[in-house]
Amino acid sequence: MKNFLFTLLFCVTATVTFGQTKLNKYYPVEDVAVQKKLDDWKTLKFGLFMHWGTYSQWGIVESWALCAEDESWCKRGNPNYEDFKRDYVALKNTFNPNKFNPAKWAEAASKAGMRYIVFTTKHHDGFNMFDTQLSDYKITSTECPFHSNPKADVTNEIFKEFRKKGFMIGAYLSKPDWHNENFWWPNFATPDRNVNYNIDKYPERWQAYVDFFHGQVDELMTNYGQIDILWMDGGWVRPLSKGQRKLITFINGLFLKSGYSQLHIPQNQDLKITEMAEKARKKQPGLIVVDRHIEGPNENYLTPEQFIPDHYIDKPWESCITLGGSWSYMPNDTYKSSREIIHMLCDVASKNGSLLLNVGPSPEGEWAPEVYQRFDEIGKWLTVNGDAIYKTTGRKKYGDGKERYTVNKDGSVNAFYLIDETEKNLPKVITFNQLKVGKKDSIILLGYDGKLKWRKKKGGIQVEIPNEIQKTKDEKYALAFKVVGTDNN
Repeated sequence: MKNFLFTLLFCVTATVTFGQTKLNKYYPVEDVAVQKKLDDWKTLKFGLFMHWGTYSQWGIVESWALCAEDESWCKRGNPNYEDFKRDYVALKNTFNPNKFNPAKWAEAASKAGMRYIVFTTKHHDGFNMFDTQLSDYKITSTECPFHSNPKADVTNEIFKEFRKKGFMIGAYLSKPDWHNENFWWPNFATPDRNVNYNIDKYPERWQAYVDFFHGQVDELMTNYGQIDILWMDGGWVRPLSKGQRKLITFINGLFLKSGYSQLHIPQNQDLKITEMAEKARKKQPGLIVVDRHIEGPNENYLTPEQFIPDHYIDKPWESCITLGGSWSYMPNDTYKSSREIIHMLCDVASKNGSLLLNVGPSPEGEWAPEVYQRFDEIGKWLTVNGDAIYKTTGRKKYGDGKERYTVNKDGSVNAFYLIDETEKNLPKVITFNQLKVGKKDSIILLGYDGKLKWRKKKGGIQVEIPNEIQKTKDEKYALAFKVVGTDNN
């Protein structure tokens, strides 16, 4: 009987907390203003993500070391958890990013060809990077040395500078708050990432947390100018379906009869997101709400994390991927190459998505030199080839091997040839196997004014690459061809 109960518990837990990397069924947006904002967002294709908080001082993973789960990303230096947690919380007292220069970041991101930003106003650890009035665990607290800086409200400064560059503005907000006593109640231990008390037994405590979360959303919607995206993380904080609640009630009863009354079983962690979204859109009409991994009307676009789907998706989606090896700042981090990011961008666009590329600022408020170098190279490539990325859609035959395709509004097709690092010179002939071209159609190489010769071959085409293009060192990441007058969808 005991083994049966534990097996049943595991199965229920898995349906509630696991499987968050899968792509959910998409629910179309009904609000006309949100539809319009979403259509505008889908044209942007390339955004900046930033994870930044007190954890950058230690160069460790954001927030997760506070979590008592035995996972690789939860490792901490101090084996004594209570000492570690005390020292982690005290990082507020030494956080002083006095080299913070959001205008420099906005300029670099704009030159890189990015068009929207999502910034972590608060991660799971509960440290607020904005001037919330609902918690003193924040960068503007008098206990934080940076509070006296004129730019202490870094969220406001970042949004202001990126807005000047025409960026769509996205506010990341964690649904769990491990510093809030109505989420992690000090009366009990914190066995995992979830709320650590019985919500059914203490409903007033959970309601206080719901009010707190709604209050912080309201602050962001009220005090920080136009917000285009509310990007909520922490998908395990979710309501349970009626079926799940009935099953868990049944399992709870079995456990009580068997003498296991203190086991942690998934709970109905309902933050009333629909109600919150309605209130938020009264102040920010058209707000895109991203309740990550929660299938339903509040997941306005899908967010695969650290991977690119292997197929075309006809719904709005975005891959969030780190430029370095971690979401947060790590000393001597290893960064993806410009070639890798450009190839990712072509791949994502060909499958109808967007790329949200993450950078973790240092404790001083700087980006690593490698970030600027990558952004400069990516921007130069997009200056020439951006017309094949922005305002395009993907297509079902998105490409294979070194070829990728996007479609322009007028129906013309863009074909990318992804250049390998080992290719010192370009080939004399490039074959596109999934491209149909009519006799009267023309093929243009973006950034090249000359005419191209091409011929049909086995259902595709072969394009002759001019001599001067073959030997140039400028074309080292990807070539973008535009095929005018075709219907390749």
